[in-house]
Amino acid sequence: MKPESLKAVKEAYAIEAECITKMLDYLDEEAFSKAVELLKNAPRIGASGCGHSGIICQHFAHLMCCIERPTRFISPAEAVHGATGYLQEGDVCVFASRGGKTKELLPIVDICKAKGVKIITITENMESPLAQQADVVLKQYVNRETDKYNSQGTTSTTALCMIIHALQTALIEETDYKNEQFALIHPGGAVGERLNKK
Repeated sequence: MKPESLKAVKEAYAIEAECITKMLDYLDEEAFSKAVELLKNAPRIGASGCGHSGIICQHFAHLMCCIERPTRFISPAEAVHGATGYLQEGDVCVFASRGGKTKELLPIVDICKAKGVKIITITENMESPLAQQADVVLKQYVNRETDKYNSQGTTSTTALCMIIHALQTALIEETDYKNEQFALIHPGGAVGERLNKK
């Protein structure tokens, strides 16, 4: 590996560590509490995003299922072809878009509004269309991406992950979720073996 490559590797660690540390300054406790309350009380949860944000929304959906909050990732392509039928009045849909202007998500927002589905938007742009239409907006802070061109979805993906990890952490507390419950639904793998060890 070239010396400059090793330097870039070390800088990547520093960039992302700085981002996560700085994110606490942007934590709006009132908005975060409202988001947790909406997720706690929702019969069903949807999540949608494009590109890297969409991949992290899939991760979010799995994390919610791991604490028994029924959640589905709704592909933006499938959403306008019937997949939004999953969402009913009183449900919550989480949208993730760093810029808050992702065109593929806007029709889904309109559907949610018409159906009485609450909207949580995670974005860096608090004045964006997705933020303006939301019931709750969670600020995504990003210092810069790790690549030298500041264009790849790296640090921004980590920042989004941190927010959804914090949401799950809060929901475990708010719902008094027990490890014994997780053991029942996660018997597989090394985690399942550890959880179910007699």
